[in-house]
Amino acid sequence: MLAEYLFGGVISSLLGLLLLLRLRRAKEKNKRTRIAGALAKAVEESRPQAVGDGGTDVIVVGAGVAGSSIAHTLGKDGRRVHVIERDLTEPDRIVGELLQPGGYLRLIELGLEDCVEEIDAQRVLGYALYKDGKNTRLPYPLENYHSDVAGRSFHNGRFIQRMREKAASLPNVKLEQGTVTALLEENGTIKGVSYKNKAGAELKAYAPLTIVCDGCFSNLRRTLCSPKVDIPSCFVGLILENCQLPYPNHGHVILADPSPILFYPISSTEVRCLVDVPGQKVPSVANGEMARYLKTVVAPQVPSELHDAFVSAVDQGSIRTMPNKSMPASPFPTPGALLMGDAFNMRHPLTGGGMTVALSDIVVLCNLLRPLHDLQDASSLCKYLESFYTLRKPVASTINALAGALYEVFSASPDRARIEMRQACFDYLCLGGVFSSGPIALLSGLKPCPLSLVAHFFAVAIYGVGRLLLPFPSPERLWIGARLISGASAIIFPIIRAEGFRQMFFPATVPAYYRAPPPH
Repeated sequence: MLAEYLFGGVISSLLGLLLLLRLRRAKEKNKRTRIAGALAKAVEESRPQAVGDGGTDVIVVGAGVAGSSIAHTLGKDGRRVHVIERDLTEPDRIVGELLQPGGYLRLIELGLEDCVEEIDAQRVLGYALYKDGKNTRLPYPLENYHSDVAGRSFHNGRFIQRMREKAASLPNVKLEQGTVTALLEENGTIKGVSYKNKAGAELKAYAPLTIVCDGCFSNLRRTLCSPKVDIPSCFVGLILENCQLPYPNHGHVILADPSPILFYPISSTEVRCLVDVPGQKVPSVANGEMARYLKTVVAPQVPSELHDAFVSAVDQGSIRTMPNKSMPASPFPTPGALLMGDAFNMRHPLTGGGMTVALSDIVVLCNLLRPLHDLQDASSLCKYLESFYTLRKPVASTINALAGALYEVFSASPDRARIEMRQACFDYLCLGGVFSSGPIALLSGLKPCPLSLVAHFFAVAIYGVGRLLLPFPSPERLWIGARLISGASAIIFPIIRAEGFRQMFFPATVPAYYRAPPPH
């Protein structure tokens, strides 16, 4: 009799658990449906405005993270904003899913922190770093911040829809679905854009300032900046379901061969896995070559706690790929137009710094525009906004340089000096204290400082040389140590040169740094 009661209790508990999970998923679906419905309603109810009627202050091309943030902030400041986005349905991407704490602080500054609510976003408190069976935890240095401050990870599309909804809720922001085909230029000044609306009609829109935020695949950037894009690798994306990360609420970085593997939560039941594949060509997904690569090369290097879920995700076949692009900010200051977001500046996404840079740029830009009552004088405005390119440098260059340098150091190499540098970096971070909190403060965007970045980078190299020379140096070890220092210089100095040495380390010596607003 007791056994029957116990059996009945177990069955009842299982049924109850299944019902609870089903209700939770239904609730999440309803939330997303409500957000999409609210966005559609907000778009429909946007302030009526004849295209080209002179009633627009700023045109924003693209409504991703950068475009939506700019539209909302400028709209709050009283600007009349016309946003044109190619596709207003929820995006489905495998990147742009991790917002560092520094980016979350910028989100608060812009009044957009509620955009990470109601999307099942997960708090991220730091990283776990794995190498050769060893691991260490690297927490964010959050001691001096409010308890709400942390990283956030989420489905990129849900986050963007919340930001679009927020921007479209303002009466002076018009959000329209359409494809911008060209910038309208007159005597060297951008006057607006030519675009096709959702119905396919060819239209033109005019404004004193056009901000181009059409993402990493931008087809407009070549007229506004040097468009040279480097593609060092590709990400292969999977979603692991119903598995527990070894360190909850942490991103996990595995220093694998040939290059890093990332894991981080994107919902309460899902973990994103990104496998870095060097070069621009990846194994074919269609013929099963990718699945074989993931099972034979990658799976043996995955932590044991995640191995079975990883293999199961590969078997399910939902494998996505994405090129990892890198492009330094090399703008052509153009009257009437600005580039922002990934259309303007990209770095390797290993460190998840893209959204932090974009949001920081928006804070700088909107602070510069705030005292201006009139944007009509394109030439004076362009000269004034040259200060933006210098003022953004401390944050952007630190995060950009760190992303490029860490990717080089974390990738495997047959070169003995590079092997030693990789091991030295892992051991340096394992020391704890300032040796881990310093680099993580840089990576998180909490304390972006180019000098601190260079100091820690060469401290790692010197630490690596010390490991080689102790207890007794040999000619071979001395030679490897010299090559280690030389290799470290070869990694960091080209990145600094691309960012601009003077703007990065001594921005106050650049004349544009002091540029005053044009007279009203």
